[in-house]
Amino acid sequence: MSDIRASSASLMQAPTAKGPRDPWSVLRWTLLAMGAIVMVMPIIYMLSASIKYPYEMYDLNIIPKEPTFENYTYVLSDGRFMRWFANSFLIATITTISAVFFDALVGYALCKFRFRGRTFVFIAILSTLMIPTEMLVIPWYLMSKSLGWLDSYWGIMFPGIMTAFGTFLMKQFFETVPDDFLEAARIDGLNEFQIWWFVALPLVTPALSALAIFIFLGNWTAFLWPLIVTNSQELYTLPVGLTTFSVEQTVEWELIMTGAALATIPTLIVFLVFQRYIIRGVAMAGLKG
Repeated sequence: MSDIRASSASLMQAPTAKGPRDPWSVLRWTLLAMGAIVMVMPIIYMLSASIKYPYEMYDLNIIPKEPTFENYTYVLSDGRFMRWFANSFLIATITTISAVFFDALVGYALCKFRFRGRTFVFIAILSTLMIPTEMLVIPWYLMSKSLGWLDSYWGIMFPGIMTAFGTFLMKQFFETVPDDFLEAARIDGLNEFQIWWFVALPLVTPALSALAIFIFLGNWTAFLWPLIVTNSQELYTLPVGLTTFSVEQTVEWELIMTGAALATIPTLIVFLVFQRYIIRGVAMAGLKG
């Protein structure tokens, strides 16, 4: 009986879950909800505009009066759109594979090898992060013109085959790989490339995954450089191709919004499938300081 009374007394003294909330907690959740609404509203408007007729485009109503999917039918039946979609996917995929490979290779070399000028090379690579992309466009264009890369797939891809951010990120992650593992692999007879491929890379899988996602999304949405380096519509990427729906007299906003909605599907799929790697990679990068 004494145990039952003690337990009942402790329950009576325990705070209830329905007590007053912390006002600061309420304020934080309110601000987060407002920020989420602000970020989601453009997406909602894009989806709403993609199922509107042209005469409804400038209405403020989120829900169309006469919803239609004719815009999707028109865009998907347009052979140009599928070509632009394929171009973006091809360029983003090849660039991602190349950047992840070279960034990881260079980051490993700068982290695990001791050679003269290593610090200078690393600082030189990092210094390129301070240069805006707009300032690099002219040198890229002159180099592409002199080498005959204008209006070609290689001309679109070559600025992204290796990234300074990826090199820095991979170097920081390779710092966590114990040197004892590498020495044991050397004793077992593996060469340096095999050590990097079979020993070091599996230990930094979260960083590789996060880097691949960032690079893919960046190349999928790239607009400025593909617009400058390409002339023929057959080589347009998706962001550049969508601008052709805008002519001098009119702008077909409903088609632009439809194409933009379709263009977000691969990015959403990539994020939903690999979001745990993004979160883990960013968290670990933050812990490394």
